[in-house]
Amino acid sequence: MNFLKFLFVGILFGIILVKSEAVSWYRIFEMFKFQSFHMYGIIGSAVGLGIVSVYLIKKYKIKSIEGQKINILAKNKSFINYLLGGTIFGLGWALAGACPGPMYILLGTGVFSMLIVIAAATLGTFVYGLLKSKLPH
Repeated sequence: MNFLKFLFVGILFGIILVKSEAVSWYRIFEMFKFQSFHMYGIIGSAVGLGIVSVYLIKKYKIKSIEGQKINILAKNKSFINYLLGGTIFGLGWALAGACPGPMYILLGTGVFSMLIVIAAATLGTFVYGLLKSKLPH
């Protein structure tokens, strides 16, 4: 029964992304062509909320729902890792028209071609797991 809270949050997250058009291939295409502020506004709002949330968690030592201490790891100083990872992520996002969260939301809205994208993402994750020890971290 513990999974119900995660299921509820996932459904709510899906509804919000569909209603805000964040899963719209057209909106994503507009973003990558720098034709619209829509997606940048959504992403910027999320980043801003994240910054404020992390600040408040650190300042007031807020605990998780289960009462555990929230540990926020120190940031990685290697900019190259972020650049490489972000480039790979962005290329996948541009090619598929969806990042990991919206892949499942689009599948839930009836876009069954997302099964191919989900299979490719799963394969990519598996390959990463195999090569992880050989990659710079």
